[in-house]
Parts: sequence; C-alpha cells; structure tokens
Amino acid sequence: MNPIYNLPNLLTVLRIALIPVFILLFYLPTPWAREAATAVFVLAAATDWLDGYLARRMQLVTALGAFLDPVADKLMVATALVLVVQADTAIAMAVSASVIIGREITISALREWMAGIGDRTKVAVSEVGKFKTAVQMTAISLLVYRNDLWGIPIYQFGQLLLYVAVLLTLWSMTVYLRAAWPSLRGGATAQQRPGEP
Repeated sequence: MNPIYNLPNLLTVLRIALIPVFILLFYLPTPWAREAATAVFVLAAATDWLDGYLARRMQLVTALGAFLDPVADKLMVATALVLVVQADTAIAMAVSASVIIGREITISALREWMAGIGDRTKVAVSEVGKFKTAVQMTAISLLVYRNDLWGIPIYQFGQLLLYVAVLLTLWSMTVYLRAAWPSLRGGATAQQRPGEP
C-alpha cells in the first residue's frame, strides 16, 4: 500500500494552501502584487501537472491523491475566476466564468454518477479536456497579471484566450455528455443514499 504522505500528495496539499496566499497577493496594494499573484497561480498550475506525473512515475497513486487532485485544481481555478470577475465586472467576463465553473460542477457530478454505476472510464479525461485546461490556465494567468508587457496588451490577450477556453469548455462538456448519454438514457441509477429522492 502506498503511503498517504508522499510527494505527489504533498504537492496537491500545497496547491490548496496556496489559495489564501493567492487571494492576499491579488488584493495587496503594492506595485508587485499582481506579478506575485500570477507567479503563485502559475506555480499552482505547474504542481497540478507535476503531482499527477510523479504519482504515475513513482507508482504513488493513492485514493487520497485521486480525490484531492481535481478538488485542488477546481478550487484554485474557481477562486481565480471569481477574483478576475470582481476586478472586471463586464458581462462577458461574468458569463465566461459562469460557464467554466458550471462545466466543472456538471462534469464532476457526471463522473461521480458514472462511477456509481461502474462506468467512470467513459468520462475519463480526454485530449480536448487537457487542451482546454492548458488554454484556461494561460488565460487566467494573463488576466491576473493584467498589465501590458513589452507593449503587448496582456489583459486583452487573456480575455481572448478566456473566450477560446469557454468554447473548448462547451466542446469538452459535450464530448463527455455524449460519451455518458447511453448510460444516462438507459436509466441506470447509482446506489441512492438514505433520504435521497
């Protein structure tokens, strides 16, 4: 049995611990605050890839890690999107953030339900989902950084990438729902908890 306190799991816990640091830096009234907040977000995104890679490479995959890894990822992304929208209350930004967060909730619920009926492999992470995540993380990093760099309008480029991420989000959600549709249409039900309808 693999130990719970291994390097991949510690990296996942670190990603969760970085969330309050990220929030503090985002609002810190200093000239370097946005750069620091961006660095923390990029670090968190890097550990998202690194902990999974190390867990597989070192054969340290644990139930705790499998649970915490997607939770840590979604917590950081949702937090960053909320902060970005709070700083820019444009409708397009709010809708984009809502679509991305809504998709994460929908797919998480779908995977839980599919796991309950023994069909989780049908909604495993796809290449479209991985590409969506890469574009989304890049977009959020640029939106957090916000300031122009070497004459490049970083924030506007981040907005454009965010809209691309929204399209990829809807596409990947459609892929997952189509894969799960035979099970959904078939009427199979996961075991209900006491008190659930």
